[in-house]
Amino acid sequence: MRRLRLAGLGLSLGAALLAGCAAVGPDYQLPQNSVFAQTQQRAAAFDSDGSHAVATAQAAVEGRWWALYDDPVLDALVEQALQANADLRVAAARLEQARSRYAQARAAGGPDASAQASVARGQISAQSLLLTEPLPAFNFAAGELAVSYQFDLVGRLQRGVEAAQAGTQAAQAASDLARISVAAAVAGAYVEICHGNHEIHVARHSIDLQQRSRDVAARLLAAGRGTPIAVERADAQLALLQAALPPLETRKQAAGYELAALLGLPPDQAPAQAMLCEAAPQLKQPIPVGDGAALLRRRPDVRKAERELAAATAQIGVATAALYPDIRLGAAVGANGLLDDFAKPVTQMWSIGPLISWVIPDEGAHARVAAAKAGADVALAEFDRVVLHALKETQTVLVRYAQDLRREAALRDARDRAEAAAADEQRLYQGGRHPYLSSLDASRSLASAQAALADAQAQVSQDQIRLFLALGGGWRADAAAPGGAP
Repeated sequence: MRRLRLAGLGLSLGAALLAGCAAVGPDYQLPQNSVFAQTQQRAAAFDSDGSHAVATAQAAVEGRWWALYDDPVLDALVEQALQANADLRVAAARLEQARSRYAQARAAGGPDASAQASVARGQISAQSLLLTEPLPAFNFAAGELAVSYQFDLVGRLQRGVEAAQAGTQAAQAASDLARISVAAAVAGAYVEICHGNHEIHVARHSIDLQQRSRDVAARLLAAGRGTPIAVERADAQLALLQAALPPLETRKQAAGYELAALLGLPPDQAPAQAMLCEAAPQLKQPIPVGDGAALLRRRPDVRKAERELAAATAQIGVATAALYPDIRLGAAVGANGLLDDFAKPVTQMWSIGPLISWVIPDEGAHARVAAAKAGADVALAEFDRVVLHALKETQTVLVRYAQDLRREAALRDARDRAEAAAADEQRLYQGGRHPYLSSLDASRSLASAQAALADAQAQVSQDQIRLFLALGGGWRADAAAPGGAP
């Protein structure tokens, strides 16, 4: 069996030599059975539960999507984060590391030169020359200049370059993903602060109204026209409203800490202008969405997974090439002998010829090929998983955004009606036709409607940012589509 295997390898080597620098292993192509390829063929638009005409538009996604808010403070915060964020520094360092590996792979093979020289004093063993008397010590000198050329007959170096190039492109996609993630996190923290300040203002207004209601109940009790139960109920409602304030303050402070960290600052140094924001930025136009095919070409995580698949495919060729001999053509000139005679004809030497080295493949070498093929299967499965996740995430966020817009519209209508009712009650109270408590109850209802609307508006703002992130946000205008070169 061993001889048969060696014979087979010999025939394979001969075929490779006849083919002339043909690279072993599969040439990478985007698998036609991948989810990505199937999605490109269908190119269907996203469904946002029939409400996309109100919230989104079938247009290309902006690269600097946060500029659609037209908020100078947000623009400045994002730009600052892109310059100082620690995660982006890590991503940039990894990208530079991948580029260095690519340069190293490209430099492998081809011509190679080396030089060495040495001078020493020593004594040669007399017995090694079959002598019985010790030899005297001598001064020795040696020098050599060698040039060699490595032939990439089976494409081992070529496949290594392909793998390194795909790895660099994957690192670039990871860097793009980190950048849009940081931009989304900055925008999310900023709008959380803005909405937090607004919700805190609404909550304090509700507390003031309830305090007034409690004071009226206490005065009525003192005048003999009220009951202790009414005062206790007012106290309980006041306590509930006061208990809702600390979580709002905590959310705002946590968003401030997150914003500071994203900007590369200590937690207590969040920009004051951002911390004082009370009106969250609003989009002036529907969110551009595009279709599923465009989404997958744009999302950095999809590009990263596809490039990792390309690298894994190239690694099959690298592992397969290890089954074949390594062939070099070399030449060397130099001198070796006594220091006094160095460079004289008696010490000169030279050589020229091919050098063939072959580690005869064993079970481990074939297992490495099988492992490389399995790695490509893993990368394909991961690619499909990322594509499906991207489609699911975008569709889910779109539907949630559409539903939250409906909720916001309903709560805005409720707020408007409560506002009208409060105004009517105020006029009736001022005209002496309704008691003060009726007007106060209408104001409390208005405050509750305002609080619910503020919460819904905060949710819509976060939905918008999640949607931009899910859509990929298109960081690089020249980003390569999956399957293409950078």
